[in-house]
Formats: sequence, structure tokens, C-alpha cells
Amino acid sequence: MNPLHFSALWLANQLQVEQPAQWSSWARRLFVLPRRTQAWMPLTSTQVPDPLQWLAHQLQLDSGASPQQWLLALFLRPDPSGRQGGMHLENLLVAVLQPMFQALAWIWSGVWLLLRPLLLILSWPIRMAMRGAERVASRIDSDAFGRQADSLLHPLFAIPGMRWAVLGAGAAVTAVVMTTPLSWAGQLLFLIIIWLLSLVLRKLPGRFPSLALSTLSLMAMGRYAWWRMNNTLQFDSALEAALGYGLLAAEAYTWLIVILGFIQTAWPLQRKPAPLSGPPSSWPTVDVFIPTYNEPLSVVRPTVLAAMALDWPEDKLKVYILDDGRREEFRDFANQLGVGYICRTDNRHAKAGNLNHALAQTDGELVAIFDCDHIPTRSFLKTAGGWFQRDPLCAMLQTPHHFFSPDPFERNLGTFRRVPNEGALFYGLIQDGNDFWNATFFCGSCAVLRRGPLLEVGGIAVETVTEDAHTALKLHSKGYNTAYINETQAAGLATESLSAHIGQRIRWARGMAQIFRLDNPFLKAGLSLWQRICYANAMLHFFFGLPRLVFLTAPMAYLFFELHIINTNAVLLMLYVLPYILQTNIANAHVQGKFRHTFWAEVYETVLAWYIALPTTVALLSPRHGKFNVTAKGGLVTHSYFDWAISRPYTVLVLLNITAFFVGLWRLVYANSDEPLTVLLNMVWTAYSIFMLGTALGVATESKQVRRMHRVASELPATLYLPSGHVLKTNCTDFSMSGLGLQAAPGLTLPPGSNLDVGLWFDQRECVFPARVIACHANGAIGLEFGELNKFQQIQLVQCTFARPAAWREWSNEHDTDKPLQGLLELGILGLHGYRKFWHSLVAEMRSARQSLLTPSKSTP
Repeated sequence: MNPLHFSALWLANQLQVEQPAQWSSWARRLFVLPRRTQAWMPLTSTQVPDPLQWLAHQLQLDSGASPQQWLLALFLRPDPSGRQGGMHLENLLVAVLQPMFQALAWIWSGVWLLLRPLLLILSWPIRMAMRGAERVASRIDSDAFGRQADSLLHPLFAIPGMRWAVLGAGAAVTAVVMTTPLSWAGQLLFLIIIWLLSLVLRKLPGRFPSLALSTLSLMAMGRYAWWRMNNTLQFDSALEAALGYGLLAAEAYTWLIVILGFIQTAWPLQRKPAPLSGPPSSWPTVDVFIPTYNEPLSVVRPTVLAAMALDWPEDKLKVYILDDGRREEFRDFANQLGVGYICRTDNRHAKAGNLNHALAQTDGELVAIFDCDHIPTRSFLKTAGGWFQRDPLCAMLQTPHHFFSPDPFERNLGTFRRVPNEGALFYGLIQDGNDFWNATFFCGSCAVLRRGPLLEVGGIAVETVTEDAHTALKLHSKGYNTAYINETQAAGLATESLSAHIGQRIRWARGMAQIFRLDNPFLKAGLSLWQRICYANAMLHFFFGLPRLVFLTAPMAYLFFELHIINTNAVLLMLYVLPYILQTNIANAHVQGKFRHTFWAEVYETVLAWYIALPTTVALLSPRHGKFNVTAKGGLVTHSYFDWAISRPYTVLVLLNITAFFVGLWRLVYANSDEPLTVLLNMVWTAYSIFMLGTALGVATESKQVRRMHRVASELPATLYLPSGHVLKTNCTDFSMSGLGLQAAPGLTLPPGSNLDVGLWFDQRECVFPARVIACHANGAIGLEFGELNKFQQIQLVQCTFARPAAWREWSNEHDTDKPLQGLLELGILGLHGYRKFWHSLVAEMRSARQSLLTPSKSTP
């Protein structure tokens, strides 16, 4: 019997239809492939072909062929027509998978048609509530609200012990709210009340609404955690118990990180630069260290030139290139510019050893450290120096790390300067929060340290591969203060490839795990409670690998094996987990939205989880295992490609999750029709993981990057001096150390290859540089390449471009506003694009592999 007819008979029997034959045509229309598939399935028509007949046609064989013939035709036999896309493995996969995706599209269309009216009806009160919240918030005078809060709270908190009394009372009330049992109706009412309250609070200015939103988030999380631990841990088997407690441990880890993070960022200090006092002759002497190992001179050159141009008394400033690569080219470069050159005979302790070796050969009161690709602005030392005068115990001052080139996430997903990058949250919010608790971390670059305290703790720490954070921990334990100024005073190159990016994060994760094991902040003497919390949160954050992998695979326990690892009713679970998820996202969007868009943390963790899970675990068990690895900078991506090696774990997780989703469809229709909500809940969870993994695949598709000198988009005044004697005012649209992009009036004609001069400005002074025309377009866009520049012109060029004090001040203003639902939709689209890139790369790889097998090898004479 035809399988389709059999399906129709079964369906008719299930529906208790008297005349099942009438369902045959309906079932055929429902399940038959669309007509447009005939282009890639030659036998497809309104009749469903016999599978073996269709497969034999695809392989161009008779159905009676031997298995060996089938395999040879499947993998090796060329297409007689000579077309690149012959009917072989890639076409077979297309033919098998495309109907699957078409079926998914049909299912989704049907579900959407059914749900859309319901969603419109259910969303009406939500839309009304949001409009009401907008009206309430709009009637509140922001300035008056802030003044009234200050006038009421500041005198109150000035009473001795009042802060602790308020904190204790708040903690008691929160504990009662978290642990009070409610019926399902009461829990639903709790969800609605705190959600409506959040809608109003998120529109109010200042830190107190942020604290209130965070408190509501903690309440919702606490209620979920209390209910979860008391009502969902009844298991029917040892396997369910093991998986269930494993999932609970992963969730408990996230609860701990949320609590510690709330304390860490409760009140960002937002410290301002302290003005320098006294005449310049009384200012401290400064040694500038620029460590390098294997980076090209083109990367190091701008940093050295910018360091030489720092606005500081010349007799109190010394610049040193610390060359661990022992290269004569760098020695000659240092001699040419007149800066110090220090190298050593070995590479013991990597960067930390390089810095300590230089400390022993220099004597400046302050030490400024820049990674060799981080170009400081002229105002760096004046911005940082004042706090060392004001606070004698200030041992270190850190400024943000800023990158003018896109990292792999930004480049491969197309989000550069639209979505805050991975480090924006740390340097935009977390370090400001650390500064409030006197727990600012040293980040290895863009920082100034006082030599005395640094030598007191033995120099830069060498016990772990994150020498910077470990050094700060030692300074804090000795009672010294640190500071953070959230003003970008240097900019550098981001990692060029995903593999380099992951390698850098592996080092950070391993190092933080090493510190947690060897010099645990909870056990180290000399730290305050709040410093311990800040350090512990930073270290524990890098243990997200295993929990993230648990979240990506947990629904499979039920969808594959029907194991109930959360033993509760699906509706009740949603009533407890929804407030937790909803309030956390609302609070994060309000507090962190400027620095990290909602849901992007899951993207970063999904990409990194597999790779940091093992190093952090090994570092806990064997903390002295592993060595320092240098992050490659200044490389090129000569062509777009899919990184199969990096994406291998994502590919496995994608296949598992997609299989689990289809098993869920089968359970929903047939096997578990008695608990459809449980199946749907696990399918929604799996679908979310599928989209996140699709985004990870998109990041693994490396986009071409062929500029060694990165162009920085910026609007600057410029002047063209033509050989004819004419002078033209233009605008600089982008710059690099090798050339400029200009925008002149349309219609200007400059022959490519012609020589001219171009003028740029700094400190109300014009600097003129020789240049050559590379391109000149009808719309007025001009591309210039700099000619031969002498030493002073090179320094002036850096001062006019990268080292301008305001060069990076407005950089983050171009970021899109964080809109959680819109962001979720964008991540879904990025996930689909990731699967499309993966599919195209897979087909191309199979074609290449087949071609290499079919091409006879050339014998050497």
C-alpha cells in the first residue's frame, strides 16, 4: 500500500471518519512537496515517488544495482552533464533536508495563523499597561524626582547605622516575599504586579529606580529558587536525579552570579579625573612600557609614536620598547626614534617576566603600560596623574580598553558600532562598580602603576597567566587603593579571528580559575568583604562553560528519553520561571542596556562555553597547568571562510537540538499527547538553543579582512593642497597610518597617482603631509595614500588622528538603543543567517572534496 494512502487511512481512523477515502486527496495535498521543488527533484510531481526509485534516479542507476555501485555513484561518480552541482551527496542532502524545512515552514505558518488572533487578544491588556506606564512616567519631573529623593534620603542615611537598618529591613521583607507559598492564582497576581511596577520604574531616572528594578529581579529569582528547591526535586530514578540535580547546580550557579553581580554594580562610582597640582617640574617621572613579542612593526609603530607625543614634561617621560622577540628591526626602530629598547635572553614568565625585567632597569616613579597595539591619546597621563598626587595610597589607575577595529562577533555578524561589543559591559559598568568598592582590576594595558607598591608586592604577578588581575589582588591585600576613570584614553586592535579571540578568552578563564585556587579572595588576608565579592564574581564568571552546556542540552533528557528532570506541572513551572526571566531581562535592559544588549550574553557564552569548560576545570584541579599564550594582532583574513575546526562543537549541538525538536513534534502528535504543555515547553527551550547556536555558527563564518592598517571612520576637517596651487577645504571621513578617505565637492577630478599635500589639525595647528591619490570618484570621495614621512611628521600624524584627546569620546553614541524584543528578533534572524552560511559552506566543502577525489593526482617526474 502507498505510504501516503496508509497515513490517510490511519488519520481517518483516528478521526473516526466513515469514508476514509475522501481524506486521501486532502492528505496528499497536505504532505506532497510543492511544485517549485521539481527543479531540484526531477521525479517530483503531484504524485509522491517511490523513495527507492527516486534515489536510484538521483544516483543515475537502476534500482537493481549492487551496494558497491550505489556507494561509488553516491561519492565518486561525476555528473555527466558537467554541472558543478551534480546529483551527488550535496544534492541528496538538499533533496532530503529541504522538504524537512518546507514542512517546518508549513507547520509554523499553521501555528502562527492559529495563535495570531489569540496573541492579539492577550496582548491588548499588556499594550494598555505599557501605555499607562508611559503616561505615569511622563508626568514625573525627572529633576524634581532626583532632588526630592536626595533631600529625603541623604539626611536619613546620615544617621549612624541607618543604612544597615534599612538594608536589614529590606532583606527581611525580601526574604518573606521569596519564601511565602502562593497558589497558582496568587503567583500569577505576583507576576502581574511586579511587572506593572517595573514598567513604571524603568522610565524613571537615577540610580534608585535601577536599585528597585534589581531588587524586584532578586525577589522573582528568589521565589523561583525557593520553589524550585522545595517542589521540583522528586525523582523516579537515579538517572533522573543525577540529571535533575545537575540542572539545579547549573541554575544555582547563575543565581549566585546574579547576586554577586548586583552587589558589584550596585552603585557605579563614575570617578572624574583629578587636576594635577603644582608646577610641571614637581610632577612625577613616568616610564612608559610597550611590551611586544611577535607583533609586526606596523602594529607597534603608532603606539610608540603616540607615547612619545604624550602631554607630559619631556624631561620626566621615558618611553621603552620591551622586545621579547629580540628583533634587530625593532632595535633599529628604537634607535631611529630615540626611545629606550630593552630585551632579555629568555622569555621566562612571558609578558609578566618582560615587565619585571624592565622594572629592574628603570627608575620612574610611575609606570604606564600599553599593549603594543594600544595607541594612547595625548591627554592620557594628565587624565591619570592627578589621582596619584591626591591619594598617596593610590597604587594603580586603570582606563578602558577600546578597540577601533571590529572583533570577530562584530565583523562576522555585521554589528560593528551598532551593538556594544563583548568588553563594553566590563569597562562601561563593572569597573565603575568595582571602583566604588575600591576593587578596580588591573587589566594589563592602558593603566598607570606606582613603582613603590608594585615592587613591594614583588612586581607583576607571575604565578598565573592572568598576571594583571592577580597583581591588583596583591596590591589590594596590602591596603593600597586603586582607581578607574571611565574615559577612553587609548585604543587598539581587536582580535582578527574567532580562533584568536577564543584563545585569548581561554587564557583569561584559565588564569582566573588559577587565582581562585591559588590565591582565593575569600581566604586572602587584607581584603574587605566587598573586595572579596568583586574578585570572586570576576573569577566565578569564567566558570559559565559547564552550566551553559547544561542549558543547551537539558531539554533533550525529556524529548529523547522522557526523563522528568524538573518534576512539576508545566503551567506552574511557567508561573514561577516567567517572573524570574522577565524581571531579570527588564532590570538588565535598564541597568546594562547601554553596555550590553539583552540576550547577547547568551551569544557570547554559547560561543565560548565548550572551549573554557575544560581549561577552568583543569585549572581548579591542577592550577599550575597551562602557559601564557600571546594574542595575535595585526593579522589578515585574506578570504571569507567557515572555520570548521572551531565550529565542530556547535555543529554537534545543533544536530542534537534539531533532532530533539523533531522528536518533540513526534511526541506532541503521538507519544506524549497526554502532556502537551511539557512537550511544548521543552520544544520552546530547544528552539531558543537552536537560534543561539545558529548565531554561533554565524560567528564562525570568518569575513574577509584585508587591511593591515585599519581605517577608522571619523569626521575631521582637512585641506588639500593641489600641485596647481589651489587649496580645497574637505572633510576626512576615515583615517589610518597609511592613508585617508576624504569627501570633497562632487565633480572634483584628481588623476590617480598624482601627488599632493593634505593638511590635518591638532591643538589649533595644521600639519601638512605628502600624499598620493589612489582613487577619485564622481561623488567627491577621494582615497589618499601617505608618502614618505619623517620622524616628526609620523608623530604629528598620530597626534592628528589616533592620539587626539577626543578621538574616541563619542564612539559609543552610535550604538543602537537596547530594545529586548527587537533584539531577540534580530538574534533570531542572525541565527537563520548563520545556518544559511553553514549550509553554503557545507555544500562547497563537499563539492571540493568530491572534486579532489575525482581529479587524478599528478605523478612527479
